[in-house]
Amino acid sequence: MRPVPHLHLPHPNPRLLRRVPAWLRWLRQKVRGSEFSFIALAIVAGMAAGLATVLIGGIARGIQHILYGLPADVRLSGAEWLDPWRLLVLPAGGAALALFTWAVRARKRPLVDAVEANALHGGRMSKADSGVIAGQTMLSNGVGASVGLEAAYAQVGGLFGSLAGRWLSLRRADMRVLVGAGSGAAIAAAFGAPIAGAFYAFEIVIGAYTPAAIAPVAAAALAGAQVSQRLGEVPYIVHVQPGPAIHTFGYLVYAGLAAICALYGILIMRAVTLVEVRARASLPGWARPAIGGLLLVPIAAWSPQALSAGHSALHIDMMSALPVAFIAGVLLAKSCASIVSLGFGFRGGLFFASLFLGTLIGHLYADFLALLVGFPILDPANAALVGMAALAVAVVGGPFTMAMLVLEATGNFSLTGAVLAASLVSSTIVRELFGYSFSTWRFHLRGETIKSARDVGWMKALTAGRMMRRGAATAPAAITIAELRRRFPLGATSRVVLVGEDERYAGVVTIAAAFAEGVDREAPAATLAHATDAALSPDMDLGVVMKAFDTAATDELAVLDADGHVLGIVTETYVRRRYAEELDKAQRALFGEE
Repeated sequence: MRPVPHLHLPHPNPRLLRRVPAWLRWLRQKVRGSEFSFIALAIVAGMAAGLATVLIGGIARGIQHILYGLPADVRLSGAEWLDPWRLLVLPAGGAALALFTWAVRARKRPLVDAVEANALHGGRMSKADSGVIAGQTMLSNGVGASVGLEAAYAQVGGLFGSLAGRWLSLRRADMRVLVGAGSGAAIAAAFGAPIAGAFYAFEIVIGAYTPAAIAPVAAAALAGAQVSQRLGEVPYIVHVQPGPAIHTFGYLVYAGLAAICALYGILIMRAVTLVEVRARASLPGWARPAIGGLLLVPIAAWSPQALSAGHSALHIDMMSALPVAFIAGVLLAKSCASIVSLGFGFRGGLFFASLFLGTLIGHLYADFLALLVGFPILDPANAALVGMAALAVAVVGGPFTMAMLVLEATGNFSLTGAVLAASLVSSTIVRELFGYSFSTWRFHLRGETIKSARDVGWMKALTAGRMMRRGAATAPAAITIAELRRRFPLGATSRVVLVGEDERYAGVVTIAAAFAEGVDREAPAATLAHATDAALSPDMDLGVVMKAFDTAATDELAVLDADGHVLGIVTETYVRRRYAEELDKAQRALFGEE
């Protein structure tokens, strides 16, 4: 049976339901009630995601080849040299991106990606938002900005899952699984790594390892990888020969590399934010990408490896014995290029850039240790792969995703153990010192509270306006306690909301307090009022309401409109009970229970 949702969608209009073809109603019932049918739907979404990944990658590379005059077998970051006049594509491309953004942006609100859709919107993704994100990412990558295409892959892949779920009117939990399956399939197709793609879906897009989602997500990832392979797409994954086995001492040494990668990842994320804030404050939006492209020109002139996502550059640097000074220079150039690209408004992500930078840090770490002690301690290839995973975990998140990516690249279980240990060290340090991945950090900067794709949308939907009890007993604040007793004898109600002469809220009085011994019956009722300065607005979500109760230290709070008039009242007991009920529903949906 499919998981029970924790929020019920509105009942469909019977008249509209009759217009739905019988075959579609049958299909909806089949998918909603059958695990096998749901897995088949996930496979279809995964195949569509794999096809979209191939198309998006092909379009971006085609733009690069045309604009930079590259040979057919050379990618931008793998070019030995670029014509200086060709580098003017960067500022021109930035201007084209600004024009594209102006032309397609129909609204001012931030675009919703797959992670936010699963965290806040129950897996509902916008076709318009997804089209804009994919277009901006392809254009940014195509003109050579130092951004990856993984954001576009995951966005379009997740969109296919979301559209399938909406078309069949699936439950909230199923929608979230399909979005994760589509995004994971897209990553699996790009890297030729279905296991890593499945873990990407769980760790990054769904936000949990859900037993009910294992089969559909894994099937979708396999389908996406197979479609990409059948179409002849060259995967991003780096296949290297297994290095020497890693023992206990090696784990300890790699923990140091993980710590360095964690700190470097935090530095990169902070730097992107700082540059973006400064650029927004001093430059108009239409000029930022063009100026950013202009700043990329001298970096690209020094080394084309700093451009685009860096797939070819990673392959070259992994397979070649390069001087330490050159590796350090590429690390600095790629870091600056990524910071400038994202800070000045190019669209994309740091997924592959973090993989590339991690390999460089790992290589430098192995070389530094060898120089320090006089003989090699770490295998440079192993160190590069451990650094790759550790930095990617620091920036993107997903320790098991990166561990599986290395396992599928090398088949070396000993190395995978070291990668997993380093990934966990890196993840722990970032959570302790920073608390966010790159995507959730950007959500934090615009005021969202989410730290993962874990479903918190039900908390946002459960507002004070929905939980309040209307028709609360009210009385003028100026009446005496004796009059309050007369109007509301014991047992009539438990609390009364006081209002002023202008009908504005003035506090809450418990009837038991009014009948307590020693109370001056001629005193105003307002002398017994509590929570006079604490109240709720109807749009406050469950999390904010619970914090308000903790701050006010009271058992009940009034809900007020914008003018301070009383709409209803909410008790802490009821709020806590609703929270427990919804949390229990979420847990049952998580484990696929009725």
